[in-house]
Amino acid sequence: MTKDEIIRKHKQYLFPSISTYFTDPLVTDHASMQYLWDVEGKKYLDFFGGIVTISVGHTNPRVTSKVKAQIDKITHASTLFPNEAIVALAEKIAQITPGEISQSFFTNSGTEANETAIQLARIHTGNYEVVALRHGYSGRSQLAQSLTGHGTWRKSLPSGAHGIVHALNPYCYRCPFGMKPTECGVECAKDVEAVIQTTTSGQIAAFIAEPIQGVGGFITPPKEYFKIVFNIVKQYGGLFIADEVQTAWGRTGKKWFGIEQWEVYPDIITSAKGMANGMPVGLTATKPDIAASFKGLQISTFGGNPVVSVAAKATIDLIEEDRLMDNAEVVGNYFRQGLEALKDKHDLIGDVRGMGLMQALEFVKDRKTKEVAPQETTQFMEECRKRGLLVGKGGLYANVIRMSPPLNIAKSDVDEAIRIMDEALSAVREPAAAAAR
Repeated sequence: MTKDEIIRKHKQYLFPSISTYFTDPLVTDHASMQYLWDVEGKKYLDFFGGIVTISVGHTNPRVTSKVKAQIDKITHASTLFPNEAIVALAEKIAQITPGEISQSFFTNSGTEANETAIQLARIHTGNYEVVALRHGYSGRSQLAQSLTGHGTWRKSLPSGAHGIVHALNPYCYRCPFGMKPTECGVECAKDVEAVIQTTTSGQIAAFIAEPIQGVGGFITPPKEYFKIVFNIVKQYGGLFIADEVQTAWGRTGKKWFGIEQWEVYPDIITSAKGMANGMPVGLTATKPDIAASFKGLQISTFGGNPVVSVAAKATIDLIEEDRLMDNAEVVGNYFRQGLEALKDKHDLIGDVRGMGLMQALEFVKDRKTKEVAPQETTQFMEECRKRGLLVGKGGLYANVIRMSPPLNIAKSDVDEAIRIMDEALSAVREPAAAAAR
């Protein structure tokens, strides 16, 4: 098919609610490591990693070779039939998860993983109410949308699932209390207790949060935040669920999981995305006594699929063998320096935040008023695309550029990305400057 045919049929045969990036949609053709090509042969440096999903490079042969071998061996079993692929993956996860977490339930997405975690927490505690955070994102099912703290992702939710309340999130750049991090006393963490006391029965099933809010725009909390919240959650009978759909597998640097950066041991970890380097996977992992709480029968037709399990195990092994968590920290710090330099040069950038190879730029029209700049954000993405760089977008106001390249990129890739972003920022500002003259 030609590019035009693909776009036409995409509009004709897929739900119109499925949004795409760019005025002229980018039709993908093939990819290799940090690069992706469209159907017209144009090459791009992929600094969004698909969608925070490519951990070790597109079609990395050290992963795909094992996937191809597994396809020739057996592609489907379901959880009714034990096999080497699923137990090898589960054993590996038990070895690297923090604290006493050692048992896994596999599904096909982050949405399913979070659904499973909430169900498990309710069964284990006997409580029903769940505390989530504003600006958080948990998936697209009815329950997951109800956990999500973005109006833009809840428009198709006529009535939310019951028993979910939302606390203020640790959004330091736009502090909900109008305070500065040096003087606030982490007031946002205390809001979790206030929400429990005023909007629940006082006994909760769980608190669920992303260690760094992904779709929210890589909102990174102060170091003390989750320690304070963990103690509050325990006082009110809840389990602590770390939603690691975007932050796991070394993405934040040095550690396997994002929550480890905050020195908290969660009761349940959920994950997906980068776990299998692009293959559909979902993970809910917890302690044996919590896992044992499930009642009745339970299976998953595709969860723990042997092909996907092999892909996930190969991805995790590669990250460990090549010490890509260390690379995420070293190259991530180098990337951060480049982004801070861009902020010094371009006043469109209001905030630079993130950790490791999970970095973001928040765009504002004015640094004093912090008026959001969603149009400029979209223009910036278009300008980057013209120059061969792919980045993502996020934030409640669609004014945050999100970047999550493969964990095995080099500093030379960062140099190229920074060069293109510098040009793109200048190009975005030129029309505004011309209009003002």
